[in-house]
Amino acid sequence: MRVSFFTKQKEGSTVTETKSLSDSIAVLSGVGPKREKALNNLGIFTIYDLLEYFPFRYDDLAAKIPSQTADGERVTFKGVVSSDPVLVRFGFKKARVTFNMLIEHENIKVAFFNQPWIQTQIEQGQEVGINGTYDANRQSLAAVKLIKADEDALAGIYPASKEVHAKTIHDLIEQAFGGYHQYIENLLPANLQEKYKLTDRLTMLHDMHFPETLEDAKAARRTAAFEEFFLFQMNLQLVKMADTKNHGRAIEFDNHAVQAFISTLPFELTNAQKKVVNEIAFDIKRPIHMNRLLQGDVGSGKTVVAAIIAYAAHTAGMQTAIMAPTEILAQQHAKGFGKFFEAFPDVRVELITGSTKVKARRQILDDLMNGEIDMIIGTHALIQDDIEFHNLGLAVIDEQHRFGVKQRATLREKGMNPDILAMTATPIPRTLAITAYGEMDVSIIDELPAGRKQIQTRWLKTDAFDQAVSFMKSQIDEGAQAYVVTPLIEESEALDVQNATAIYEDLALHFQPDIKVGLLHGRMKNDEKADVMAKFKANEFQVLVSTTVIEVGVDVPNATVMMILDADRFGLAQLHQLRGRVGRGDKQSYTLLLADPKTQYGKDRMDIMTKTNNGFVLAQKDLELRGQGDILGNKQSGMPDFRVGDPVADLKMLEIAQQEAIYIISDPDWESVQSNAALVQYLSNSLAKYRNLD
Repeated sequence: MRVSFFTKQKEGSTVTETKSLSDSIAVLSGVGPKREKALNNLGIFTIYDLLEYFPFRYDDLAAKIPSQTADGERVTFKGVVSSDPVLVRFGFKKARVTFNMLIEHENIKVAFFNQPWIQTQIEQGQEVGINGTYDANRQSLAAVKLIKADEDALAGIYPASKEVHAKTIHDLIEQAFGGYHQYIENLLPANLQEKYKLTDRLTMLHDMHFPETLEDAKAARRTAAFEEFFLFQMNLQLVKMADTKNHGRAIEFDNHAVQAFISTLPFELTNAQKKVVNEIAFDIKRPIHMNRLLQGDVGSGKTVVAAIIAYAAHTAGMQTAIMAPTEILAQQHAKGFGKFFEAFPDVRVELITGSTKVKARRQILDDLMNGEIDMIIGTHALIQDDIEFHNLGLAVIDEQHRFGVKQRATLREKGMNPDILAMTATPIPRTLAITAYGEMDVSIIDELPAGRKQIQTRWLKTDAFDQAVSFMKSQIDEGAQAYVVTPLIEESEALDVQNATAIYEDLALHFQPDIKVGLLHGRMKNDEKADVMAKFKANEFQVLVSTTVIEVGVDVPNATVMMILDADRFGLAQLHQLRGRVGRGDKQSYTLLLADPKTQYGKDRMDIMTKTNNGFVLAQKDLELRGQGDILGNKQSGMPDFRVGDPVADLKMLEIAQQEAIYIISDPDWESVQSNAALVQYLSNSLAKYRNLD
């Protein structure tokens, strides 16, 4: 049966109350201060929150008969109690209530455990419904709950807590729906409801909570998922539009000079690089603020793209800041940019990090403020209070996911709202690109430079360590170098994993005296790390044992072997990043994954690593294997916490919602359309909450 639409009026009241979905849940009968606090802890503060607190599944209460029920099946039987209930107590707070039940012509035994009050709620001859698990061999039902004989066929099961039970939540939703249904307005435009065969919002909310059939529940969930995606995308597009309306400056660069710079590069740009250079160049020339994400697999050539755009800014008289997450990567960028601009004496590139000496730092700060430095490369040091720019026009943030929102915003505030080019070598699956980075324009380099050979990846069991070392030695004998990566620096009793120090000592002893082994880990001082990397790059070490400090950006073309110990301890994205440290020259390169995963999930991860070098394929597979709730972690990735929609399983729906949101926002008059009034109000409230949180 459907819940009736009813409105209760307080006894003796002659005043019509003004109601709103934003009313506190405290207005509901049965919600006192204690229960209100318990509901608040579940994220329920208003009637609106309560109506959108959806069940995570439904119990099918449609009655069956025992002879048509499989052994072990969760089932509902409806029949007549055919014997007096008997209560037996045993042990501490343990009890069992048993009785017989006649269902048509079949008689079964029913047992309720640890619910002694059931004895007082039923009697012989009473017609009841009972939900539980059926034991076909014993013709008995391990009962879970007593239900009304005429109760709905589908019952929503809600996330609950010790303080407030699922049944209480259901009853409060029923009360709220009855008293407030007339205030529910459609948020989806009518043309989208018709186009995608979606229900209206009133029906959707009703059938999410009180469906008559499974088909009703599925239709309601489909509408709820689309609405959730659509509202999220509308919010994102409004944030993006507000950002582009910010005071940006057109970088009027000298196109001929930029072309001349590109012609000096010792290699031909790939078609993908040319495409993204054109996209970014078009963006920076517009008089609006750029907020663009440059996404490219390891070794795809993002750095040279950043250098080209930085030079374009230079020809317009503007400075560029390049911020990297580690000193090693910042130093590498400084060397790379230095080589790019060797033939351009008018371009001054400087490096500033936490290790920069006081005197040199003071000089850099003065020259930066006076406009004598064109490109400044650094770590978090770039966002310290004493850094002042003369004319910052472009901010490049490498491996941008390693910086927090506030850090990126601080760099942006250093200049007159400079254009932002964020770069990442972590392949982002389509789902995350639409959600976590939906407010940014995205450019993708999906092509590796010519001459690069595919890295061969092999998965070995850990007992094949000696075999892997022999293979590594054969490569070193041919003049190559190798990395050995471990998850931990020191011994840990909690984790049975290899560690950098022990492996370094073992390999140094094994390879002495012909092959030199170096050690690199995060607890070293910055100058020590820089010294080790410089020696490895100069081939003074043939083997570098390291933790994941070498994960990002380190470029040693002569390294052809990457051995990763306890590889199942790493995520797919991290394994792919590590693999990208080899294969940077013209020699065939190899990655050896040593791991003994105990689960099928772990085995699947190792297996997919051996089958593809495509980071985008890996990222999508990682998302599929782990699910959207676990990818990167909500706080790290910015992945929204969708209540109904699954951005992995419902990717097509998510894409359609994004396209429709973009189309609506592109109409300058969309807010004045009368049928969009409820949507406009909702988004206005939503953005106000967002700004308050920010």
